[in-house]
Amino acid sequence: MRRSLFVTAAAVALIAALAPPAGAVDTITTFTISGGALAITAPASANLGSATSGATSVSGQLGTVTVTDTRAALVAAWTASASSSAFTTGGGSAAETIAASSITYSPGLATATTGLGVFTPGAAGVLGASRTAFTLAAGTGNNTATWNPTISVALSASAVAGTYTGTITHSVA
Repeated sequence: MRRSLFVTAAAVALIAALAPPAGAVDTITTFTISGGALAITAPASANLGSATSGATSVSGQLGTVTVTDTRAALVAAWTASASSSAFTTGGGSAAETIAASSITYSPGLATATTGLGVFTPGAAGVLGASRTAFTLAAGTGNNTATWNPTISVALSASAVAGTYTGTITHSVA
């Protein structure tokens, strides 16, 4: 009798534990994660140094360039590009101008990355046309990539003395 009473009590306890309480209701609960933006930053100015008369080139690092992707995408991907204007001094005559096709951009490896994905530097090459600086493929969520490109300027024998100014533009899409 005790044994059957124990088994009966255990069965009732198990059924009571599995049965929902009387008057129970479910609440479907949600929340939202808002995506941000895709942005790129680069130095406002840079000085590549100087070269002596007769030198064939001048080069230096541009400074930190960073892509920040806060879109929180399921499949994140972007391409950062670089282009350049001509560099000029004085009145901008032919002898006072260095064409964008004489400017070489070399992104180098990333100095820092965050997030998931495949971060890949673009190949070094001239900025006569826009070129890929860095890419992200197969990313997920938020991510960043930072690099410090080297800029090399090929100088012609006809280049005149002066301070040359041009604009290197970075974009990301």
